[in-house]
Amino acid sequence: MINRELIRIKIVQLTYAYYQNGNRNLDVAEKELMFSLSKAYHLYHYLLALIVAVTKEARKHYEVELAKAKREGSDIPSSKFVDNKFVLQLEENKQLCDFISTQKQTWEDSMEFVRKLYSQITQSRTYADYMSSDDSSYEADREVWRKLYKTLIMENDELDGVLEEKSLYWNDDKEIVDTFVLKTIKRFEPENSGKQELLPEYKDEEDKDFARKLFRATILNADQYQHYMSETSRNWDFSRLAYMDVVIMQIAIAEMLTFPNIPINVTINEYVDLAKIYSTPKSSGYINGMLDSIARYLISIGVLLKPMADKPKKNNHQ
Repeated sequence: MINRELIRIKIVQLTYAYYQNGNRNLDVAEKELMFSLSKAYHLYHYLLALIVAVTKEARKHYEVELAKAKREGSDIPSSKFVDNKFVLQLEENKQLCDFISTQKQTWEDSMEFVRKLYSQITQSRTYADYMSSDDSSYEADREVWRKLYKTLIMENDELDGVLEEKSLYWNDDKEIVDTFVLKTIKRFEPENSGKQELLPEYKDEEDKDFARKLFRATILNADQYQHYMSETSRNWDFSRLAYMDVVIMQIAIAEMLTFPNIPINVTINEYVDLAKIYSTPKSSGYINGMLDSIARYLISIGVLLKPMADKPKKNNHQ
């Protein structure tokens, strides 16, 4: 689940923080990096658990309505939403249950938000269409939650506030983690019952090593990388670069030199995109040009042993 996009974001944040911190301890900083990545995996489970929490709240309302209908002899309310087959499967998922059992934070601590979200769901068009549909298939039950998640959980300022109170890391992570929650919903199949596999924390050991190696290379070779920057900045106004720009380029150079299988232009594109998020409006243009110059310089002196594509393709993630 923790992909290289998220790893790069965390390394940008943690490298910047490392240099801002007077007490620079690489081992401590590396532990902080790995901890911050693990918190993203915690958020993944926590957001899946939100679906279960909303359904439990729905059951309370349903039981009240059912008791009232029986008392008054009126029509029995539909149990379609509370008996949603996808949620029943998610609720008994062994991995999710095991993870939640080890955590102090639960949605019981934020019931006011859960109740409000349930109310928003019941007032939504998606809910109305689902409840009025004759389709009682597992696919329909799974699809309604995919739609509800996209419309009411992904873009939810109040939820952002709740998450920020629970962890300083989670707001930065949520946009990426949301995509993995949606991917998980689509992957659920009824025949897997409670043994349905959730996404692993890392795709493989290589991605976990990528985080450690990139961060260490960035810090340990900082002087050399900044020398490469100054050597190739003659056509650029180096003094106009924000400090974050230097950090971003330092990490990009570390990636170019440490990972032979990642194409140069993929690395450049990734860090130009990060500059758009974390630095000044003009930074991405400077960084794009400087990293291109740095890469060509490193190739020319035999330090970088990778080809340079003439026309980089955007959005080619590694």
